[in-house]
Amino acid sequence: MPIAGGGVIGASSHPPLDSRQQHPRPSPRAAEAGPIAACRDGNRVAAMPELTPSTREAARRIGVTETALRKAESAGRIVREPDGQWDIDKTRRRLVETADPTRSPLGGSANADGTPFARLKVAQLALKVEAQRLALDESKRRLVDVAEADATIDEVAGAMRDALLNWPARVAGVIAAELGIDPHLLQIILQSRITDLLTEAANRSDPPGIGDRQHDA
Repeated sequence: MPIAGGGVIGASSHPPLDSRQQHPRPSPRAAEAGPIAACRDGNRVAAMPELTPSTREAARRIGVTETALRKAESAGRIVREPDGQWDIDKTRRRLVETADPTRSPLGGSANADGTPFARLKVAQLALKVEAQRLALDESKRRLVDVAEADATIDEVAGAMRDALLNWPARVAGVIAAELGIDPHLLQIILQSRITDLLTEAANRSDPPGIGDRQHDA
């Protein structure tokens, strides 16, 4: 409204703001980033997770059948988010990590040697090969029973000990006659030396503490 002096009531002294200046648009790069959100200053922030409540849609985005996705869910390989939706990226990673490379189309999308499933298959194969090798060795009598082997060793060692302990009594008279000394004294000396020898051998083959640990076990 004009007033005296040529002024206008209600007119602002500042130029009107352009709507584009009031709401600045993100840069073209940020606009093309898809799920990556853009800040007001044009900087990109963390990507939002790709979610969907539909099992059919999740299967389509991941690249598997809906039946396969439901079977994986039933087997506990994948789980939904707390709100019941599917996180596409997380579900795809779990399917790849737990997939059988020889059967699943997702098996070739990751390093097969690095997935937990692949490591488990390698371990199972190694155990199977080892079991077959042991069975072959047993069939060819390359293996012996531990208890049977221990009993045989004890029997042989006992026979050798008895032979050594009886040796002084058998040879003391002959040696004493050749040397012209008392046979009884010679037998005592030989018996003492043989006993010391057997004691030393026993200590070497069975160090102190081993027998105690076996009894404790």
